[in-house]
Amino acid sequence: MDQRTPVRRTARAAALVLLVLTTSTGCTGGVEGRPGAAGLRDPYFPKLGNGGYDVTHYDLALDVDPAAHRLRGTATITARATQDLSAFDLDLVGLTVESATVDGRPAAVNRAGQELTLRPDAASRLRRGSTFRTVVRYSGSPRTLTDPDGSQEGWLRTADGSVALGEPTGSMAWFPGNNHPSDKASYDIAVTVPEGLTAVSNGELASRRTSGGTTTYRWHTGEPMASYLATVAIGRFDTKESTTADGIKVFTAADTTVAADSARILARVPEVVKWEAERFGPYPFSATGAIVERSGDAGYALETQNRPFFHGPPDAGLLVHEMAHQWFGDSVTPDSWRDMWLNEGFATYAEWLWEADKNDRPVQGRFDAAFEDDDNWAFPPADPPTAADISQAPVYGRGAMVIHRIRQAVDDDKRFFALVRGWTKAHRHGNASTADFTAYVEKTTGQDLTELWNTWLYGRSRPASKD
Repeated sequence: MDQRTPVRRTARAAALVLLVLTTSTGCTGGVEGRPGAAGLRDPYFPKLGNGGYDVTHYDLALDVDPAAHRLRGTATITARATQDLSAFDLDLVGLTVESATVDGRPAAVNRAGQELTLRPDAASRLRRGSTFRTVVRYSGSPRTLTDPDGSQEGWLRTADGSVALGEPTGSMAWFPGNNHPSDKASYDIAVTVPEGLTAVSNGELASRRTSGGTTTYRWHTGEPMASYLATVAIGRFDTKESTTADGIKVFTAADTTVAADSARILARVPEVVKWEAERFGPYPFSATGAIVERSGDAGYALETQNRPFFHGPPDAGLLVHEMAHQWFGDSVTPDSWRDMWLNEGFATYAEWLWEADKNDRPVQGRFDAAFEDDDNWAFPPADPPTAADISQAPVYGRGAMVIHRIRQAVDDDKRFFALVRGWTKAHRHGNASTADFTAYVEKTTGQDLTELWNTWLYGRSRPASKD
């Protein structure tokens, strides 16, 4: 009907009734708005994350009994509504929710798989743009999850405690949240453990206090962090604290059984941070360090923010790789899991650069070896076929080849590293996609690099020549 056509009074009345029903009775308890989406439709993990709000801060208080494999937690989540909300979801697996409030008022709780749906009471008004606080109290035995590629994450038991690893989905095994890399927040994490054990997490150690047979460690992460980068490691550790010449606080923790073997490489953390800062731009966080567990406690290393996790003492190449993620992945975080090659390609290329600088092994030689490796041509790094493939060889090796081809296209090392530093500055503490990156490179270089992207980033077969 044309907007200029007169509307009869009965039609107006019907429309008014419909409006009232939609805004009042359409939501339980008379809360206005609509439910936030259950899942952000990530290309590989469509149920991860939730719509309708943006988390700004997590305050997690955990009481952990490793021997009994029990956790009791309180998650206080501060968020901003991005729409008028009648209900919203958090991601949580396995643990029992004992209570939930929104802005101090009890909220109705519903569980369905990994979705925890909270519906505020009638007095709540979660308007678009408003800030609200959710408190969830929960407990239970946190689960170890199995990834599509067969690796384990979530809450893992160790020989003398436990460790929480979250890439790509595991954080929902130990705290409720908006579990997608596109929603970053600051964190305070307090962990209470039996006296004699140490609890290590992200950021700066704010305090430790022992009382009544337990010790509480409080950690603060002021810069935004994606949920998959949050960690807690509990056990018997040899810890060391220091401060770099640039004022960055260093905290390293090594399981007592591997502390001696780890000491020399962990002492190089400040050296690696300084070396990478010269190439990638200022270190993006106030704290750095590492966590080293026994080799049997997990099957992989992970770039947990401020404090990468290692399964056994790492060599220099692995340390360089995980520390490079502090720029690529932790500070500049992918928009979705399809963009993971931006993390791994740059971190792998950092290894190549280190080898060239420290061991006189030319980057071109590493590029040539990667080109000849059939595994790197299984699929395009920017388009893995399934969730099981996002951590496979092309994302790493061929991702690094893409970076080297950009360097060759620029044909000037000074301009190339200025481009890299510009990228980490432009998206510092934010999110970026592959499209953001390719557009940035073309704008910065003034070149049309369509052929480079089509061949190296999206091409489905190895070109006839690496030149």
